[in-house]
Amino acid sequence: MGNLTGWHGLILLLVVLLLFAAPKLPGLARSLGQSITIFRGEVKKPAAGDESAPAADLPAKDDATKPGA
Repeated sequence: MGNLTGWHGLILLLVVLLLFAAPKLPGLARSLGQSITIFRGEVKKPAAGDESAPAADLPAKDDATKPGA
């Protein structure tokens, strides 16, 4: 037993996981994929009233058009 390294323990853990949790793995992968899809969708759309909008979307402020300048 003294010759077991970290790799042996990792492989043993993987085998035990596959034996006892195999029926639950597809559901886990499906929920993980759905979570990633939701996260990407939330990151791409800007929140309503978000003040960190890009400057290109805001009206340009030109100092030459101000009265008294």
